[in-house]
Amino acid sequence: MIELIPAIDIIDGQCVRLTKGDYDQKSVYGAPLDMALEFERIGFKRLHMVDLDGAKSKHIVNSQVLHRLATET
Repeated sequence: MIELIPAIDIIDGQCVRLTKGDYDQKSVYGAPLDMALEFERIGFKRLHMVDLDGAKSKHIVNSQVLHRLATET
């Protein structure tokens, strides 16, 4: 059995997707909480979250967003 786990990548508090890992080429999809709630609504039980600002700067940047996602979903 395969379990699909959706991912939310976060830059500047927004849900994004990078093109080929390039921080200058990103598509913004809105509020991470809205996306997480939609994933939850359609039945997903797990979520992979990535603080891309934190990955780039080597320290947690979007901790408030991550905490909100963890507590409100």
